[in-house]
Amino acid sequence: MTIPTDPKTGEFRRSANHFDARITADGRDGWLVEAGRYRLVVSRACPWASRGLVVRRLLGLEASLSVAVADPIQDDKSWRFTLDPDGRDPVLGIGYLAEAYHAADPHYMGGISVPAIVDIPSKRLVSNDYPQITLDFSTEWTSLHRAGAPDLYPERLRDEIDVVNAGIFADVNAAVYQAGFATKQSAYDDAYTRLFAMLDALSDRLEKQRYLVGDTITEADIRLFTTLVRFDAVYHGHFKCNRHKLAEMPVLWAYSRDLFQTPGFGDTVDFDHIKRHYYEVHEQVNPTRIVPRGPDLSGWTTPHHRDQLGGRPFGDGTPPGPPPDDERSSHGPAA
Repeated sequence: MTIPTDPKTGEFRRSANHFDARITADGRDGWLVEAGRYRLVVSRACPWASRGLVVRRLLGLEASLSVAVADPIQDDKSWRFTLDPDGRDPVLGIGYLAEAYHAADPHYMGGISVPAIVDIPSKRLVSNDYPQITLDFSTEWTSLHRAGAPDLYPERLRDEIDVVNAGIFADVNAAVYQAGFATKQSAYDDAYTRLFAMLDALSDRLEKQRYLVGDTITEADIRLFTTLVRFDAVYHGHFKCNRHKLAEMPVLWAYSRDLFQTPGFGDTVDFDHIKRHYYEVHEQVNPTRIVPRGPDLSGWTTPHHRDQLGGRPFGDGTPPGPPPDDERSSHGPAA
């Protein structure tokens, strides 16, 4: 895997999302919300894709939006469907996600990323715009939400959620990668400093409130969770984000366990996929490709006591039911 960094500064540069069409209730971008029409392509290793899995579960979109899970180990053609029989996605009939990208744009030469939403009839990529995908699940796919689905992006809190999300993206979600992929000391130092300053600020924010914005789970919690759940398994060691482990930051550790034990969160996590992807694919960071045996994952299911702060996880809604057997994560912590 080639990691794009600036040769002068040593900073990691994430590629822009080239395909940003939106699937909406009125079809104004040419893509109409329809049950069964689209397929969400993810890797369980990827924090950006994992947002989509969590939101899809919480909103009850499983029956309307099917999922393709890519192999956590990429090859030179990027994400592949080698977990499926004959190495092809059984719905789309393709062996590589790149085929959907090139069906949408035969001249596309950029990176192949997840999450990706593919139009099943045409096998064309519609969107890889991960920040917008989950927001649209909450606001445009409402006709397909389950009864009791929570409001993850309540209108009255959107401005505050957007501000919190911007800080989390710059100084947590992106900063761990900027630290891990830096090729100069100054670039690493900057990312490391921003990351732990933000984690300290988030810890202060969460010390007396159960969730980041308001008293229920919102998009902000989902975006923070998908980085925190990977922290000790990969970011602390592999990406050198090692001031403290998550398990050594009491407030954030309890907050993360609270979410992990909430239906829709931990049941989408696969630590085996997470660890194998980071340690085997990032050869520039880990040339031996040795996957560490730790950390001990049993702590994820220990009591968190965050319910003492009040809050209503799903607001006026209800928790999602259990995931379908064929989508249940099989590599989480032992109960």
